[in-house]
Amino acid sequence: MMRAILIHGWDGYPEEGWFPKFKKDMEEQGFVVTIPAMEPAGAPQQAKWVPQLAGVVGVPDEDTYLVGHSAGCITILRYLEGLPEGAKVGGVVLVAGFTDPLGFEELKNYFATPIDWSKIRSKADEFIAIHSDNDEYVPLSHADVFKERLGAEVVILHDRKHFEDGSGITDLPEARDAVLRSAGV
Repeated sequence: MMRAILIHGWDGYPEEGWFPKFKKDMEEQGFVVTIPAMEPAGAPQQAKWVPQLAGVVGVPDEDTYLVGHSAGCITILRYLEGLPEGAKVGGVVLVAGFTDPLGFEELKNYFATPIDWSKIRSKADEFIAIHSDNDEYVPLSHADVFKERLGAEVVILHDRKHFEDGSGITDLPEARDAVLRSAGV
């Protein structure tokens, strides 16, 4: 059974923006899709969000695909970093992901320790990073880090801002297609 687990970002929620369409499309492809409401949504914290993600995933396997948006991406990366030897997922899609706190005090908790990129890279068969050329929060340089450190395929989209409700994005077929490609569907 193939699973897709989507982790929203800061102040996000399961019905936000492109998430419902992603869920519908993936279910039509036979995936079981879970979009948990991360708590507290207004204050992403590694110590709270990573265990929530671990609880949703249960036993990770190569039929598990993780999709993150914004702070959901660093949550996924820190989750992967903590997996035991030999555990891995099929693929990871990072939408508007970042590799530093972006100047936000509220995100510094995710970066209190260095990121172990080589360990993370060993925990998934494939990484795909999707970014917008006009994201007001996340510069494109973060996509370069994902490419360099994780071997991620990078997809740059035009005028999608931060892929959130305020950007008017209600469909992100590139995220769906990235998971399907990664899964060989």
